[in-house]
Amino acid sequence: MQRLKTRPQFQAALAGGTVSRTPHFALHRMTLVSPVAVVSESPLTTVPVLSSEQALFGAFDVWLGAMVPKKWARRAVTRNTIKRQIYNVSAHFADALPCAAHVVRLRAGFDRKQFISATSDVLKAAVRNELEQLFSHAVATNPKPRALAS
Repeated sequence: MQRLKTRPQFQAALAGGTVSRTPHFALHRMTLVSPVAVVSESPLTTVPVLSSEQALFGAFDVWLGAMVPKKWARRAVTRNTIKRQIYNVSAHFADALPCAAHVVRLRAGFDRKQFISATSDVLKAAVRNELEQLFSHAVATNPKPRALAS
């Protein structure tokens, strides 16, 4: 699994559309297609053809990014905790996710009255539970194509 790093990568993945939602998170996905080989004038050389969005991603792999805005998580400790949970949970679903660019976006804040501490076991459990629902729904709606048996 690769991580999204640049702004254009995040923008391309967000433009792909929303695949799954929970009360606090949204998962956006831009499906990557494998490069199409086009035969050039010489029959011995082939050139892969990529769209401009595809060119942002060097490898045909699962890509993931996390967006946790200050608007919804004011403290840096909380933002970092949520990002760690996103990357940890996504690692468990990496084999089931299709080759695409994914962005997990925090779309609502966790209630500070319920989660008093900036980072606590209760908050981590709540985030983890919701992220597991998010990824489970995303995998169920778009399963990976299985390899044909020979």
